[in-house]
Amino acid sequence: MAKFKYKAMDAKGSETEGVIEADKQATALSRIREQGLFPTSVEEVGAPKKGGKAAPKGQAAAGGAPPAKGFSLPFLGGRVKSKQLMGFTRQLSTLVNAGLPLLRGLQVLQRQERNPTLKRAINDMAESIQSGSTLGEALAHHPKIFNRLYVNMAKAGEVGGVLDQVLNRLAEFMEKAQRIKSKVFSAMLYPVVVLIMAFGILSFLMLVIIPKFKEIFDDLLEGQALPPLTQAVMNISTSFGSRLPYLIVGIVVLVVVLKLMRTQEWGRYALDRFKMRMPLFGPLMKKTAIGRFTRTLGTLMNAGVPVLQALNIVRDTAGSEVVARAVNTVHDAVKEGENMAPPIESVGLFPPMVISMVEVGEETGGLPEMLIKIADTYDDEVDTTVAGLTSIIEPILIIFLAVVVGTIVIALFMPLISIIGSLS
Repeated sequence: MAKFKYKAMDAKGSETEGVIEADKQATALSRIREQGLFPTSVEEVGAPKKGGKAAPKGQAAAGGAPPAKGFSLPFLGGRVKSKQLMGFTRQLSTLVNAGLPLLRGLQVLQRQERNPTLKRAINDMAESIQSGSTLGEALAHHPKIFNRLYVNMAKAGEVGGVLDQVLNRLAEFMEKAQRIKSKVFSAMLYPVVVLIMAFGILSFLMLVIIPKFKEIFDDLLEGQALPPLTQAVMNISTSFGSRLPYLIVGIVVLVVVLKLMRTQEWGRYALDRFKMRMPLFGPLMKKTAIGRFTRTLGTLMNAGVPVLQALNIVRDTAGSEVVARAVNTVHDAVKEGENMAPPIESVGLFPPMVISMVEVGEETGGLPEMLIKIADTYDDEVDTTVAGLTSIIEPILIIFLAVVVGTIVIALFMPLISIIGSLS
């Protein structure tokens, strides 16, 4: 009988470790689970490690280990895009589901990968697994590519013997998250691009065209008073030209201040709270955050990750300080033995529909599936909101530009009409 040293999480989310005797690792995993524990690392005592590629002691359970030896990916090949990571996850799931050994699957993907960063990471992961590490431990060597959610879901899949299913769920999760992110980005990008172009056009008119007309009017009108509208436009042009340096400095200072605020927890909280309260875009941001929270938590729980550990992962990968604080409150309440619905209601972030569905999910024992349904509902609402915003913003911006440019054109032509009349 061999001895296996294990680390596991209990029902309360506390980490425990010990040694168990079994004839093989699969038997050890079964016996640990029979004790009501969720194993995160199981290693045979005294098993050799080739090349020192296995994760150092204590790294596997953390889900965010420091980089492995020789990790220099950022400057060798740049970053790994979400689309490339989704493709790798989907292909690995297909290979494992087809019965191909994990090591062989990684070697196949490593040969065909074109991104040098991901290619090097896959090669390092294959060497780690060949040396006796688990996939979760190998993934944890590359926290800049695989976040805590990815690592912990892989660990849960390995422990439950459903790695292919977990990888498939993970790929679906990433695809849906990327789709929602793209929709929100496109909805916000359109007005920003239009406003930047409008600012550029107005700056050209104010700094180049209007001063030229001012010189023409001074020569032809010979001191006669300009129409009030024309005089107002001339004054705005003069004021804009003299204050443009201050405006540029103000924009630079604002960007720097926002960057500095993002480095502080209170600053991130204030900015994220402001985003959720913005007119037009606030509801979209809130729905996106709620959809991401429910989908992440539901996906983790579906994969077999204990609820407290799943809440910790959701908090660290929320992408919003407002949601992170709310999840922290829920985590503390659940840790004390409460159900999830009451603390979700107490934070004041989630609408009654979400609270009711979570409550029903807890009562029926189908909370993970209910969370996924909530996420699907909010994804549909995000789609509807994006379409509505686009239909509202487009005419508003067109009317705004027409009014501003039309006013300038009319103001410039009014003196010309009077000049032409006097000449005739």
